[in-house]
Amino acid sequence: MAARQAAPAPAHNAMATDDDVVEAAADAAEDVIFARLSVSEIEDYDVTVTFEQQVLDVDVYVEAPDASVDEERVAEDAALAARGAVDDLFGE
Repeated sequence: MAARQAAPAPAHNAMATDDDVVEAAADAAEDVIFARLSVSEIEDYDVTVTFEQQVLDVDVYVEAPDASVDEERVAEDAALAARGAVDDLFGE
């Protein structure tokens, strides 16, 4: 299942580079995925994050058909966590 979040980021923190933003978002999304699912349950996953012209775009795909949790919920929560990590980075 996949989830996508796209939204303008908060005012750009001069200390945070675009790479910092992408890394923080991707790390947060992966943390949610691996907190909810064991590695053995995951058949495939993908976290794609871009930050261009002050717009954060997060796309999370999780395939874990034998898991006891809802894959789509995990993907949505991971995308939201990515957004939250960027908000935290900018002190929002």
